[in-house]
Amino acid sequence: MADPQEVLSRRVQSALGAAFGPEFADTDPVIRPSQFADYQANAALALAKRLGRKPREVSAAIMEHLDVADVCRDVEVSGPGFINLTLREDWIAGQTRLLLEDPRLGVPVQERLNIPLDYSAPNVAKEMHVGHLRTTVVGDSLARTLEFLGHNVIRQNHIGDWGTPFGMLIEHLLEVGEDSPEADLLTTDPNGFYQAARTKFDSSGPGADEFAARARRRVVSLQSGDEETLRLWRKLVGLSEVYFNKVYAKLGVTLTDDDLAGESSYNAMLADVCRELEAKGVAEVSDGALCVFLEGFTGREGRPVPLIVRKSDGGYGYATTDLATVRYRVDDLKADRILYVVGAPQAMHFKMVWAAAREAGWLPDGVEVTHVQIGNVLGNDGKILRTRSGAPVRLMALLDEAIERAAAVVAENRPDLGAQEQAEIARKVGIGAVKYADLSVSHDTEYTFDFDRMLALTGNTGPYLQYAQARIRSIFRKGGLDLSSPRGEITVSEGAERDLALKLLEFGAVVEQVGDLLQPHRLSGYLFELAQSLTSFYEHCPVLTAPTEAERESRLALVSVAFRVLVQGLDLLGVEAPEHM
Repeated sequence: MADPQEVLSRRVQSALGAAFGPEFADTDPVIRPSQFADYQANAALALAKRLGRKPREVSAAIMEHLDVADVCRDVEVSGPGFINLTLREDWIAGQTRLLLEDPRLGVPVQERLNIPLDYSAPNVAKEMHVGHLRTTVVGDSLARTLEFLGHNVIRQNHIGDWGTPFGMLIEHLLEVGEDSPEADLLTTDPNGFYQAARTKFDSSGPGADEFAARARRRVVSLQSGDEETLRLWRKLVGLSEVYFNKVYAKLGVTLTDDDLAGESSYNAMLADVCRELEAKGVAEVSDGALCVFLEGFTGREGRPVPLIVRKSDGGYGYATTDLATVRYRVDDLKADRILYVVGAPQAMHFKMVWAAAREAGWLPDGVEVTHVQIGNVLGNDGKILRTRSGAPVRLMALLDEAIERAAAVVAENRPDLGAQEQAEIARKVGIGAVKYADLSVSHDTEYTFDFDRMLALTGNTGPYLQYAQARIRSIFRKGGLDLSSPRGEITVSEGAERDLALKLLEFGAVVEQVGDLLQPHRLSGYLFELAQSLTSFYEHCPVLTAPTEAERESRLALVSVAFRVLVQGLDLLGVEAPEHM
């Protein structure tokens, strides 16, 4: 099976080469969907000036060499030189029929690349909040999609598990006891544990001052590799991992403990990073700090902005660690493409880190690095979503509320189902609604978090798409049929059948686009359009009560393909597909 747009592009390119010479064979044929036909080739307008001919003359020359009789039933030049292309119904039907037998549903397998993918990145001993939602959900969708396209995705959960706060956290752990209920807060309410430690550290008085002094000494012990301190640090990290995994399990993402690659992983490399930068002349000491001054990065009055890789007190910062990650991902993970799914405010930081890494020779030109910028989640007031007290919204609380609200909707709509089945549907619908709302907008834009809109069964929402696939399951149950059984011939004599088939043929190209452009919202938009095509199809084309047996078999085959595309597409977004809705 083939994407119609891709097929027509190749055919028009071949005609361009034949009409104007081989140097034109790679010219973009500019194939676009058209309101006057299925597609339109707009190459003539762009080529006219280059060839010194009128656009309609160029179109006529292309038409002379255009071989599409097996694909198109109508080809005509219109307007200033557009070539309108209307596909043959038997070609559409045949290509759609091939999808029935294709486990990949037309999605190509790309040349395999090693792709370290940096996403989620919560902090040890701190609650994951709504700000972590987008990087986790977008990153996980990209991981799923790139793997489906055939790539080796190396998940890198760059957790914050190192640095000065660990002095106070370890001392607090010792005071409350490693197996105390207070220590267990790290698995249920990390903020509670962290705030208790912070309060002690920030207090004044003899006991508090002593705690703060011990905490500072403990940081030195940690950084110097003291074994007992490292044991306590590992305990802290391990308890936090239990908490992270609870959130990941509820959210339904693919991150595991094997994907943890926190700041601590690079600690032993930092001194060497600085030594090498200095030896290569990339970094220099300025006011006691080791800095990289990069061309093109200037601040006020044109002064160069330094990338500080070693502070004047000898400590290291994020830049040092991020330089070490680049070197590690290129040298050890053999990266072809490195993706960072991180908040948009980090854009300048990453540009400077990558520029320094290229200067140091750690980031070859052949390795692509991309910052998949993540925009903010807003409340109804248009500001960053926070609680009434002004604190960030806890992610676990938000997910629990989504499931609770979905449960009320399910109980109202499906009182015929048992409590356990209702609960399972509510979990899938609630979590799916939150994830889809995030993935249905471009990752670098802001969006307003609104439960009522997210959980609606109409509009561009997760529940609407989940319902679309559940409705197909219902059709097959009602007909006493197995969803995997339709193998009849497909015909597309009705307009709604034709539209649905054409939409199904786009799936492979859309998934490929998501992987190339790193934009999951394109897949969300496609699935929404597919669900709308299905709604129109049902209005005009009865399935189980079709006029003839041949039409019934054809329509069952069509909706069977649609079901598989919906379920596969939702899975690439990380959204589950419930049996009932």
